[in-house]
Amino acid sequence: MQSSCVLSLRSRYRLAFLLAGLLLFAPLVGATEAKRNDLSAEDIARVEDVTRPTDDFSKPEQYEVMPGGATTSRNPIDADAFSHASANLNFSEEENFRLGNALFEKLWVSSPSSTQASDGLGPLFNARSCHSCHLKDGRGRPPEGNADATSMFLRLARPARTREERQAVTDLKVVNFPDAVYGGQLQDKAVPGVAAEGRVVITYTEEPVTLAGGEIVTLRKPQYSVADLNYGPLGVDTTLSPRIANPMIGIGLIEAIADADILATADPDDRDGDGISGRVARARDHRTGELKLGRFGWKAQNSSVRDQSSSAFVGDLGISTPDAPRHWGDCTSAQVQCQEMPNGVQTRLGDTEAPDPVLDLVTFYSENLAVPTRRDVDGPDVLRGKALFYGIGCIACHTPKYVTRRDAINKAQAFQLIWPYSDFLLHDMGEGLADGQQVGDASGREWRTPPLWGVGLTDEVNGHTFFLHDGRARNLTEAILWHGGEAERARNAFAAAAPEARRHLIRFLESL
Repeated sequence: MQSSCVLSLRSRYRLAFLLAGLLLFAPLVGATEAKRNDLSAEDIARVEDVTRPTDDFSKPEQYEVMPGGATTSRNPIDADAFSHASANLNFSEEENFRLGNALFEKLWVSSPSSTQASDGLGPLFNARSCHSCHLKDGRGRPPEGNADATSMFLRLARPARTREERQAVTDLKVVNFPDAVYGGQLQDKAVPGVAAEGRVVITYTEEPVTLAGGEIVTLRKPQYSVADLNYGPLGVDTTLSPRIANPMIGIGLIEAIADADILATADPDDRDGDGISGRVARARDHRTGELKLGRFGWKAQNSSVRDQSSSAFVGDLGISTPDAPRHWGDCTSAQVQCQEMPNGVQTRLGDTEAPDPVLDLVTFYSENLAVPTRRDVDGPDVLRGKALFYGIGCIACHTPKYVTRRDAINKAQAFQLIWPYSDFLLHDMGEGLADGQQVGDASGREWRTPPLWGVGLTDEVNGHTFFLHDGRARNLTEAILWHGGEAERARNAFAAAAPEARRHLIRFLESL
């Protein structure tokens, strides 16, 4: 990966990255995206200057304490740190945020019910509310001890079997093919009168890793299976991909990042020879079918917060929306009893179980969950850790900062300097983290780079420190040591660093 001296080459390759990204993404963007079309020439110069990676680690950068720009929450850091609204919303927007919050926390019930505006749950489901998975708007976890699996589930998919099916995935007519009986994800809960599909079983094997200085870290390697299957066996080629819920903060700002800025760091052929070959993910807009840049979900399978929200409504809760009007959620034709259950559509309210403006308000709420202020940005240990993070090449994927579009739909998010620490591209993370499941453009070894803002508050907000897509890492050190593939050189540099230097890097991450 990049050393500190190689980092200076990054700006020289920026144009090459952009051209490569545009060639890959030709069906999606036009030549007008070769540079940002929302900025003047003067603005572009300012943006390039302020987003250039620093090489001065003697002090914090200007505005670094405000990772969400003017939207950053200045509220006290406590268990509700992820649940505050963007700080620059107007009065009307704050009202919509509160309404969206109420719907996000709403407990849905089975049909028919006396609470007609709240029925339609399932019939098969993983959670009764958005908040159940994204507890306190934070990070999910695997079931440990007495914890249930509400904030973690298994994606189910089989590979394409024919040339026509492979072409359908290439054209993104589908992202993959669900299990014929159990659908696209395992539903471990059901309404009365219907049997749940089954339950996830996780077994771990321990793998010790020796780091420089003699420290031994034990990684746990998970194996996944399903017990108590109530509808027959899974398909012989169905793959199981565990997913924990992602934190909700800052996602509206992520949507406001210019496509051109994400395309600029794509290097699918590794033209600069640094070992990093981030690829753009494409996604189809749920309403228009238009190809857009994917930036949400563990495999960047959704292009917008709204699409991510509608997917969760129908997949996790079994609640239909105007964007995904499947009243029986993920039930398949093989699950006859499920298909025969009543749905929660109330024609006086609309054609779906969550008609407008439910999805609008939940989307607005999700888009405006503020990133908290940074802590200890000027701490000597934090600055030393930041220097190591940059020096061993972590920013090759975890791009520190962007300036959002001037013409962002939500003016609160327009033209903000933000620090998400992600390139939002797909990267091969090695066999150790591979799930073997293709999702659209993402292969079974590729994952979207997750943003790191707020990562140090996971324990404060959610009471745990489980990381990665399935929560196998019990702390940040384990999460780094699981990095492979394109990230292996950075991982090895971390493992080879002096113990004190490793502690400094972790302190830096804890300050985010």
